[in-house]
Amino acid sequence: MQVILLEKIRNLGALGDKVNVKPGYGRNYLIPQKKAVFATEKNIAAFDSQRAELEKKAALEFAHAKSRAEKLQDFTVVVASQAADGGKLYGSVGVNEIKDALTAQGVEITKREIMLPEGVFHSVGTYDIALVLHSDLTVIIHVDVVAA
Repeated sequence: MQVILLEKIRNLGALGDKVNVKPGYGRNYLIPQKKAVFATEKNIAAFDSQRAELEKKAALEFAHAKSRAEKLQDFTVVVASQAADGGKLYGSVGVNEIKDALTAQGVEITKREIMLPEGVFHSVGTYDIALVLHSDLTVIIHVDVVAA
């Protein structure tokens, strides 16, 4: 199934690319989320007329993400959690706890933007995590997990 991408999608293509995708991925995700349209002649003509507007919108989104990334450069967030004497946490620190701590420090973030490549944290320590603010922009921040 061929679709035209309406925004950049990681590992698939950039704005305006005509790509082949599996039918289920196109019908169930890309098209309902308005990330792509079917590659019909009518849609190709409509996309060509809207291309400048979509590129401008994408540039604004990237500029906003870049300004957020500059504020978060070398940022450290402290998350307090109950821990045993050996430093092992009674629970774990995951995306929700990190989001709550960042929001408390005045940082706008969604759970979807927080990436924990090694999974949740089960012990006290300092960890580096990635925040994916845009498909082209990732920033690394430090998370200090301390005993409460």
